[in-house]
Amino acid sequence: MTNPEPESGGERLQKVLARAGVGSRRVCEELIGDGRVTVNGDVAVLGRRIDPGADAVAVDGVPVVVDPTRVHYLFNKPAGVVTTAGDPQGRPTVVQSVPPEPRVFPVGRLDAETEGLLILTNDGELTHRLTHPSFGVDKEYLAEVEGSPGRLALRRLRGGVELDDGPTAPAAVALVAPGLVRITIHEGRNRQVRRMCEAVGHPVRRLVRTRIGPIAERRLAPGEWRALTAEEVRSLYQTTASTDAARRPR
Repeated sequence: MTNPEPESGGERLQKVLARAGVGSRRVCEELIGDGRVTVNGDVAVLGRRIDPGADAVAVDGVPVVVDPTRVHYLFNKPAGVVTTAGDPQGRPTVVQSVPPEPRVFPVGRLDAETEGLLILTNDGELTHRLTHPSFGVDKEYLAEVEGSPGRLALRRLRGGVELDDGPTAPAAVALVAPGLVRITIHEGRNRQVRRMCEAVGHPVRRLVRTRIGPIAERRLAPGEWRALTAEEVRSLYQTTASTDAARRPR
């Protein structure tokens, strides 16, 4: 179903899309003209105006964040900072490390001693996509472990490890150096990487998350944060759309 009449109020759709990082206005006009843009589920037409705070926009079925009140932060969490909005023990929290307004929440959890990348946002749709198991977004970790895992331990980590809450899904695992393992998982169980390594006889000494889906950042020092770019937010939505489609029954 198309929307034949352009809206009289709001902003022009191509301008909003360009601001959201989809492309130049000319590119966005071409996307609209080709019927690849929807607003609230309807195919948009050139001249369409929208309310960025209320209308849902997608390109090729992938949502585009056009609401200017939505914020997305990337934080490099140090050890000792807890992944909650508040802590009864008075420990520093990840929410205290970013601007207080608008209020944001961490996407998933890192335990207190685990370091590395964490997204904080007030974007509920993206939070759902990054945390729900059906989307299977990769999270990559570097684990400094006791000893140096041999072939058998690495094979067990790759194929699935039996934990008290069931076997883990297959993981991508590589021995980077003696005692240093890169592990990529797409589940989000509590302390999963630590429990996996302990189960194969190599407890974790230090654990750092280095990538969330397509987002990796080596320039942020521990305790620093930055806003994700519009292109990065778009890439996260694109990743969740791709992984979800790949897992649907054919």
